Amino acid sequence: MSPNEHNYPLTHLRSMNMRMTGRVRRNGWLTVAAALLTLACANSPVATTIGADQKQWWRDGVCYEIFVRSFADADGDGIGDLRGLTARLDYINDGNPQSATDLGANCVWLMPISKSVSYHGYDVSDYYHVDPHYGTDEDFRQLVREAHRRGIHVIVDFVPNHSSDQHPFFQSALQGPTSPYRDWYRWSASKPSQPGPWGQEAWHKSPARDEYYYGVFWHGMPDLNYQTPALLNEMEKVTRHWLTDMGADGFRFDAIPYLVEEGGQLKHTRGTHDVLRRLGAAIRRVAPASFTIGEMADGSSQILSSYYPDQLDAYFAFDVASATMEAARTGAAAPFFSAVREASVLFPAGRWSPFLTNHDQPRVMTVLAGDRARARVAASAMLMLPGMPFVYYGEEIGMLGAKPDEQIRTPMQWGAEPGAGFTTGTPWESPQPDWRVTNVRSQDTDAASLLNHYRRLIHLRNAHSALSGGDLTFGSTIDGAVAVFVRRSPDETLMISINFGARAASQVSVMPPESGAFPMGRFERIYEDPSNGCSPQLTIVTNRSVTLGQIAPYGLCVFRLTDG
Repeated sequence: MSPNEHNYPLTHLRSMNMRMTGRVRRNGWLTVAAALLTLACANSPVATTIGADQKQWWRDGVCYEIFVRSFADADGDGIGDLRGLTARLDYINDGNPQSATDLGANCVWLMPISKSVSYHGYDVSDYYHVDPHYGTDEDFRQLVREAHRRGIHVIVDFVPNHSSDQHPFFQSALQGPTSPYRDWYRWSASKPSQPGPWGQEAWHKSPARDEYYYGVFWHGMPDLNYQTPALLNEMEKVTRHWLTDMGADGFRFDAIPYLVEEGGQLKHTRGTHDVLRRLGAAIRRVAPASFTIGEMADGSSQILSSYYPDQLDAYFAFDVASATMEAARTGAAAPFFSAVREASVLFPAGRWSPFLTNHDQPRVMTVLAGDRARARVAASAMLMLPGMPFVYYGEEIGMLGAKPDEQIRTPMQWGAEPGAGFTTGTPWESPQPDWRVTNVRSQDTDAASLLNHYRRLIHLRNAHSALSGGDLTFGSTIDGAVAVFVRRSPDETLMISINFGARAASQVSVMPPESGAFPMGRFERIYEDPSNGCSPQLTIVTNRSVTLGQIAPYGLCVFRLTDG
């Protein structure tokens, strides 16, 4: 949660509280070269017990990010709630592995649902209870029960960097040094001259005394002070509560770079790593099957690599996300190739999560100027990558949205009826202007829709161990619009080719890495988008290159190696 991370205008930050069918084509057996390349992922420089069990649920599958306030309203008050979400779980996963009418996701991430002051929930005023706007604690437990019955895991947003200025801890601390919570926040008798980590005002005048407190985002979110052991104990208690008493399956950690300040260093400090290491270990002790993922968008992949190996389970791959969007927008595969290769080398295999955009960024369809073909290829690229991909609600139907943040978090567009099928009342925020034509119902039975594209890709991923949990290695091509890579598990080897360009690519030559070679083998084409978009002709040239036939504009082709 920072302007640098999410392109927040500072003025907006300070006012945040104001406001498959499953079609898998098989077109015969093709004699080709098998791209059994040396796997960069297998040579990751990090060895750790975190995530060592390859059968952990978060090692495969897809997670669906939900802003509960905007997903489904069960009581007609215009605000989405947990009962509404529970009623819509079949859309995400109906529990039937043979179904082709659900998305097929095995995880949901709920943006903050704890009691808070603002609409977004990131200024928490009670870490232990559900915000009444969304329902009750028992409503959450019922959601978890119903989700688990369908094979869906539930992770919740955890906001460890700051509380609300209305939290009882801070209200007590305001009263002076005798408060038991005084050292849970940072104070100064005079206003320090040092600005915040992106040059913003970070020290705020106390409303109760002649002094100042530190809040990296704005005055309504005072930072917590992890140099106080009692605070860290309290945050461990909070995570234990959600895991044991509420039944959650893990956490998305918000704004992790800013947890601990050390002198003039305001982010990525040794103290921050120590806090994450302790919280991560505490969570795994309580719930060994849990999943933790961190938001660290402030910096390069090299900086993110410092958060491995022994802190949280995984982190969002922001560099890969921006590169995937850039490739889809420009038609050039190089940004995608470079970012994914770097992530594969720097991060432990399976412990970085691809995505396209999230709740703090302009939506995919807005970034791509409404171009559905480019949105399709962006999804194709993202959902073929290792790790657990995250899909932001509404992305799969092409919802629009740009700053301010409220416009990126508008109600889910279920249908063309009043309220967009989200509510029978007046929605808390108006749907996007195109809601009558861009909605779930209009795309549900259209095989060519973006929604069914997402469904097919997720179900394809679920059906193939090489996609859901396999290693990744890139080949190199002479066509600047085409990316070709290999996903391999102990059970299978797949070759994926993606054309980011607006023109068909023909006779694409694929070269292995310097140390690699292409042994003889046979491929079966198991998926293509669009229909008839991939030539079945794959030609081997000795054992050093493979030539792919035609790939349609914005096309995706997936081939499987066989022994024949």
